[in-house]
Amino acid sequence: MRIAQVAPLAESVPPKLYGGTERVISWLTEELVNLGHEVTLFASGDSRTGATLVPVWPRALRLGRPKTDPAVPQTALLEAIAQRVADFDVIHCHIDWLPLPLLSRLRAPFVTTTHGRLDLPGLSDLIGRFPNAPFISISDNQRAPLPQAYWLGTIHHGLPLNAFRPSYARGSYLAFLGRITAEKGPETAIRIAKATGMQLRIAAKIPRAEQSYFNEKLKPMIDNDRIQFIGEVNGQAKEDFLAGAAAMLFPIDWPEPFGLVMIEAMACGTPVIAFPSGSVPEVLENEVSGFIVEGEVQAVEAVAKIGQIDRRGVRARFEERFTAKRMAEEYVRHYAMLSTSQPSGDIASAKGAVPASRPPR
Repeated sequence: MRIAQVAPLAESVPPKLYGGTERVISWLTEELVNLGHEVTLFASGDSRTGATLVPVWPRALRLGRPKTDPAVPQTALLEAIAQRVADFDVIHCHIDWLPLPLLSRLRAPFVTTTHGRLDLPGLSDLIGRFPNAPFISISDNQRAPLPQAYWLGTIHHGLPLNAFRPSYARGSYLAFLGRITAEKGPETAIRIAKATGMQLRIAAKIPRAEQSYFNEKLKPMIDNDRIQFIGEVNGQAKEDFLAGAAAMLFPIDWPEPFGLVMIEAMACGTPVIAFPSGSVPEVLENEVSGFIVEGEVQAVEAVAKIGQIDRRGVRARFEERFTAKRMAEEYVRHYAMLSTSQPSGDIASAKGAVPASRPPR
């Protein structure tokens, strides 16, 4: 199949540092190439891929200099897609709502994977304007706020089988990985670690908007002994960080759409201790790949019995459920259905109607 992958421009594909969405796009793109498909990636020019790269903007916006109005590269991205729309059997978008007016009017076979939270103001009204635009969710929980959207299905993320080497030795510290923001629970992770007496290592990006939160709430608790802040990690550093941990703490307080760090930890054989928000019950299996706990007291108790979790079993569940090959094969089934059906109806269709051109569920 001739498949277009449309990536955000904030980060390269794959990202240099933090960037879960761009990392998933990279894994999916490369696996589609491995499966023999003709893949074109619309992304920043500093991306690396085995597919055909359309370098929409010279460098990823977050690390690029000088800074520019993000609407400018986004407009260039839409124009690049419009010029090539007839070249593909299906266009797979990862840029949220931006291309909906364009691709709906061009009547192109396309699908959008939603990577973020969907309980934000205005989204319900927006979705109502595009009743025939097909979407893929990354967890069943993610789609709950927008049941009226045209969901083709849920496809959990996957990563390459050999992206992370597992370690079956019991780790020596607790790990926190991701992005610094209150809803991710870094303060909670610190309290859990202190209660257990174990060292906590925090490997995380500090978004500019969260610098004050970090300085005021977290920095006073970081002693660089029991509580260590490492900063952003990628590649080998992330593998070593996760593989050396006794457990990864995931005490989130928000509707996490997927939680890529959970399956990265599982790939390393490292169990996860998580609060049951968002997608967590879909990704983790209690007492198999870690512990799903209700609050800090249970989290402390889970740390004490983390040795009961078989790290080989954690890795095995990753291999069974969360590989990039599985993810790509599931997407291909949806691509095939979209490419052999009539293109999605345009936004002039009557609200709530299901036109004959709408692909079958």
